[in-house]
Amino acid sequence: MRELTDQQRLFLIESEQILAAWRDAYRQKQLHRYGMKWVRAAGKEYLVRLRDAKGNGKSLGPRSAETERIHAAFTVSKQRADERFAALSATLQQQARLNKAVRLGRLPALIGRILLALDLTGAEHHFTVIGTHALYAYEAMAAVQCAMDLLASGDVDLLYDPRKPLALTAEKLDGMGLLGLLRQVDASFEVAATHPFRAVNQERFMVDLVIPPEGMRVNRAVCFAEDDLVAAEVPSLQWLLNSPRVEATVITTDGRPVLMRSPDPRAFAVHKAWLSSEPSREPVKKSRDLNQARWVSQLLLEHLPQYPINERCLRYFPKDLVRGALQTFSNAE
Repeated sequence: MRELTDQQRLFLIESEQILAAWRDAYRQKQLHRYGMKWVRAAGKEYLVRLRDAKGNGKSLGPRSAETERIHAAFTVSKQRADERFAALSATLQQQARLNKAVRLGRLPALIGRILLALDLTGAEHHFTVIGTHALYAYEAMAAVQCAMDLLASGDVDLLYDPRKPLALTAEKLDGMGLLGLLRQVDASFEVAATHPFRAVNQERFMVDLVIPPEGMRVNRAVCFAEDDLVAAEVPSLQWLLNSPRVEATVITTDGRPVLMRSPDPRAFAVHKAWLSSEPSREPVKKSRDLNQARWVSQLLLEHLPQYPINERCLRYFPKDLVRGALQTFSNAE
């Protein structure tokens, strides 16, 4: 485990600040994206606030001093939003170059683009990065870098919260579904023939859509569009879904800062420790699970003391499971 240099720490802080401002500027720009226009009907002109790209909108009333004022104010506001977004986009690009120069970037660029695409839809709170790639968030939180062999992975797991209304998530994904969003990032993504929950690109990188078991009473397919990925139910994920989440600004290999949402690192460590002892778990994955669990527990003790590891903080897990994990961590010290 290597701590970041002072220069890297500075750039990480600046990246977090710039990203927050850029995301806010993007939201403001989106509020103006369809604009306003004057429409003539029945011999009069009406001011219409457009709400989609097809030209549908809402009338704000006939042309008058008041609607002229509304139109002028909107035009000024739109110009300011566009200028602010352009300026912050340039600042973000410059920061990305600096981040790359000091080797701050860690997260594979493809995953960064996927997370950014989710973020821009407004559906980012519906998905959580679990599995190996969550380690990028934890090392960013602690301002350290772990050995790359712990991070190597050819897939990313997205845990969807099925308590969210499917229709709302589908709307945020603009009707194109998760697969459509992935194809905006990389057009080669396709649904795996034998695994409808998995998208695979031409480089054989995989994106899995998973949910916790919903029970016998729930009979539905969790997907967001026609021909979209269909979420797979995975036992034990209810523990990660019910745990708090953390957000961290993570730097991609091309220097771009992105926001990653992952389970509480304590939940990650306990879940991985449990997986490493599960008889049904593939032997090739068990030692990796254990090493990741122990690394995160060490990270918490040495760099993130604000996340104490105890039964009270892990109450969304079975008590016996937590005690077993705590014993595993203790044996590693």
